[in-house]
Amino acid sequence: MIKAEQKPIEEILDMISPFKKILIAGCGGCVTVCLSGGEKEVNLLSSTIKAAREKAGNPIEILTYVNTRQCEPEFLDPMRETVEQVEAILSLACGVGVQTLAEVFPNKIVLPGLNTKFMGTTVEHGVWAERCAGCGNCILHITGGICPIARCSKSLMNGPCGGSSGGKCEVNPDIPCAWQLIYDRLKALGKLEQIYEPLPPKSWRTAWYGGPRKMVREDLKV
Repeated sequence: MIKAEQKPIEEILDMISPFKKILIAGCGGCVTVCLSGGEKEVNLLSSTIKAAREKAGNPIEILTYVNTRQCEPEFLDPMRETVEQVEAILSLACGVGVQTLAEVFPNKIVLPGLNTKFMGTTVEHGVWAERCAGCGNCILHITGGICPIARCSKSLMNGPCGGSSGGKCEVNPDIPCAWQLIYDRLKALGKLEQIYEPLPPKSWRTAWYGGPRKMVREDLKV
């Protein structure tokens, strides 16, 4: 699940400063789960912006809309009439949602209200941790369900490195060594022999280093 957090209000106010009427567009997907861009956050941000602009003597009219998902064009069509009424859209979705809005509504200025961080999972209420880097070549079946690309600070394929100490990463003592976690997991599963099989050097052609990626399911194309 993609994780994102709201930009500082000062940055948002600066982005929308030229406009008198905007739409704050939320998303019912990932950013709702991580409490960054759902209906509650949309309404709160709307109130905050209005108060700040009124205090500055520069009032603003704000419309709001929360899509089921901003990253799917078919979910954006119902908001078309609302979009036509505003000068710009402030999106509280991940970077994918922002770009999808810009593609569907090419004549409207679309502004990002969030900083997209990573793909991760919930550790505890209000805390999320990165778990996947979207490298395009998953090896979780070999590493006991623990990703060395996302969870090792050096993305080592055959770790640990010499900086690991006491099961912790040299980058930060609060970060568990990914390869210690992999070792412990494989041992618990009775699959420790897998850790002794050298993994080939990582091919980054399937990751972001090869340019923008595309996935095609021929069976779903019409």
